[in-house]
Amino acid sequence: MLKTAFRTLAIATVLSAAVTAFAANPKVGGAAMYENKNIVENAVNSKDHTTLVAAVKVAGLVDTLQGKGPFTVFAPTNEAFAALPKGTVETLLKPENKAQLTKVLTCHVVAISAMSTAIEKMIKDDKGTHDVKTVGGCILKAKESMGKITLTDEMGGVSNVTIADVKQSNGVIHVVDKVLLPKM
Repeated sequence: MLKTAFRTLAIATVLSAAVTAFAANPKVGGAAMYENKNIVENAVNSKDHTTLVAAVKVAGLVDTLQGKGPFTVFAPTNEAFAALPKGTVETLLKPENKAQLTKVLTCHVVAISAMSTAIEKMIKDDKGTHDVKTVGGCILKAKESMGKITLTDEMGGVSNVTIADVKQSNGVIHVVDKVLLPKM
């Protein structure tokens, strides 16, 4: 009887681990996200990231973010862009401000694929704050509290990861609720 109970428990544990290992990506902006598609292919389907997608196109970063990677993208929502001071997004999207827009966007991209568990481990290993160097040259300060990851940008703004671990064919997306700003 005890042997059967242990066998049942072992089978349940294995099945639970298998289901977790093959869990579907979270939906983002009401859209399914597919692990076999790249960052841009998935992002264009999110109704919460239309501003980000438009900005990536204006900055000329589509080919880069469709590239091999690996990348970790901290993807601000439309609401995050709307929270910037009035006129900021419109100004950044002007052709004459392409370099500044590119700097802002690349401060959301890291040249590794880092799932939230890896980021949490780096934070723990660094005694509570981990410096994250972005491809744009920004240094973000990653912290973790009660299972939530926050990022502090170079201007002191704090962004929360609201949806973590959205796997892509060329990396991972973590949705954030604030635009991360570089020192200008």
